[in-house]
Amino acid sequence: MELHITWFILWGVLWAVYFMLDGFVLGASMLHRALGKSDADRRVIINTFGPFWDGNEVWLLTAGGATFAAFPSAYASMFSYLYTALLLLLFSLIVRGVSIEFRSKEEGATWRGAWDWAIVVSSFLPALLFGVAFGNIFAGLPMDQAGYHGSLFSLLNPYGLVSGALFVLLFLEHGALYLSLKTTGSLASSAEDAARAVWIPLVLVAVAFLAMTNFATKLYDNYLATPALFAVPAVAVAALLSVRVFLGKRAPGKAFIASCLTILTVVATGVIGLFPNLIPSTLDPNFSLTCFNSSSSPYTLKVMTVVAFIFVPIVILYKIWVYRVFRGRLTAESVLADHEAY
Repeated sequence: MELHITWFILWGVLWAVYFMLDGFVLGASMLHRALGKSDADRRVIINTFGPFWDGNEVWLLTAGGATFAAFPSAYASMFSYLYTALLLLLFSLIVRGVSIEFRSKEEGATWRGAWDWAIVVSSFLPALLFGVAFGNIFAGLPMDQAGYHGSLFSLLNPYGLVSGALFVLLFLEHGALYLSLKTTGSLASSAEDAARAVWIPLVLVAVAFLAMTNFATKLYDNYLATPALFAVPAVAVAALLSVRVFLGKRAPGKAFIASCLTILTVVATGVIGLFPNLIPSTLDPNFSLTCFNSSSSPYTLKVMTVVAFIFVPIVILYKIWVYRVFRGRLTAESVLADHEAY
């Protein structure tokens, strides 16, 4: 397999793993004000992902770094054409990190209430912006030899907004299921109820997304050329339906695993349909940025491959260890008794 294709696959895998891991943090953060009826409940929710959120963002840095190193032309174009949207995304992620760390530094209700809303908003915006960005990449951007012919508001087209809504709802579902596993009592029950409530609009938006994809993009071309690839979106649909089945059986652990699989296969569906494009051009296919015409030199890709195959397994093993150490459920009593808690 050519290294260009290898790194296109790795690029997709890195984004899929990031969305699977940080997705439950974004979802839980968006829900923490709604589900947390007291300050103690909100602290419990924040501490469920407190040990993980910054480690999960390593996958975002790795995905961005891989784009920069493997496909520098695509990286440069993306950060030029989508500069404002990506800057808003960056600021939102910064505010989220600061909010999580600062919220419990003071006891005042006004102080904590302000940071609570900052956590909600700074988690909603990245979820929405990631969806809008990938929706527009799937559909393609109006670009030619003169560059990008669009603006921030042109990204807010119907398909981009539906993609954004899909990401928001996927992460809300993922976050609610995660909280049902990491909390106890009424908080866990409320999280399960939220997962059931979010599932219906998630399915409706997913159906709208699949229908609009047929008209707004060329993602289905690869699937029509190789029908066996339809197995990937079929798994995504089956996994999404399984979430509701497992919720009905009161098996949130299995529902969460199904949600993980849903996110992984949804991203895989988009990446497979996109291949070999990284950023398609809607004006002229000759100006599309692909994994072939925007990649680094073969030597650079070879060095990156060696480094990736050494260090990525180490990172995965470390993440498994961290999640195992912090695998228990949290209670308000345990959080309030821990002076190191958020």
